[in-house]
Amino acid sequence: MKYFCFCQGDVLLTQEQRIPLDITSLHVNPWNLVTKIEWYGTACQIVRLDYPVNNEEFMMMNLRKSFGVLSHEDYQLAGKCAELLYWDSNSKYCGCCGAPMKWDTEISKKCTNCGKELWPQLAPAIIVRVEKGDAVLMVRAHNFRGDHYGLVAGFVETGETLEECVRREVREEVGLEINDIEYFGSQPWPYPCGLMIGFTARYVSGEITMQRSELCDAGWFKSDKMPKYPDAASIAGQLIRDWLQKR
Repeated sequence: MKYFCFCQGDVLLTQEQRIPLDITSLHVNPWNLVTKIEWYGTACQIVRLDYPVNNEEFMMMNLRKSFGVLSHEDYQLAGKCAELLYWDSNSKYCGCCGAPMKWDTEISKKCTNCGKELWPQLAPAIIVRVEKGDAVLMVRAHNFRGDHYGLVAGFVETGETLEECVRREVREEVGLEINDIEYFGSQPWPYPCGLMIGFTARYVSGEITMQRSELCDAGWFKSDKMPKYPDAASIAGQLIRDWLQKR
């Protein structure tokens, strides 16, 4: 049994930076079991901590930063647990009749009054690497940390395909037309409940015209003059690194 414990977005690790196998020694800190799940043969309990823990046995770490220290399997599972914890906090009451919801299965709830069933919902978003000759399009949003750049991204709207979303987001954010849209890969993004779907595409026409409400800079960058970009924890970083490896 593994314990995935969270407090204010941080995950509890042992001082050896592993997911705890046991938290029975956690006497001084109130903890609350949210639900139990099994994931590819790994049984785990999802726990909400009332206060952060830092002692000779345990430490707290930001979930995203844990990408570099946890195994891939534990990081993926920690993300799933974090999403279920977020969903639990936002699904206390039935949206139809207002009665309390209760856990029914490992990943669903049922209304105690009308019986409505509820499952966690994902927010799918696209991210796209647009290429023009020997350059790649990179953008800097207002909410990016420091002077880092990334790729055009945005949430999928009701009624559109993923490819339509890719075209719309590029057109809205930078005013460009693209083609040759190809699927690259996807990544669960538990911040708090996303699914990032990566694509590549090629420039067709237009001049960069930024959506000022979203971006503070955008431009074409060659491999020898790259700005700071995301690390390998994100699919944005993976898309950029894949392009650089092909240069």
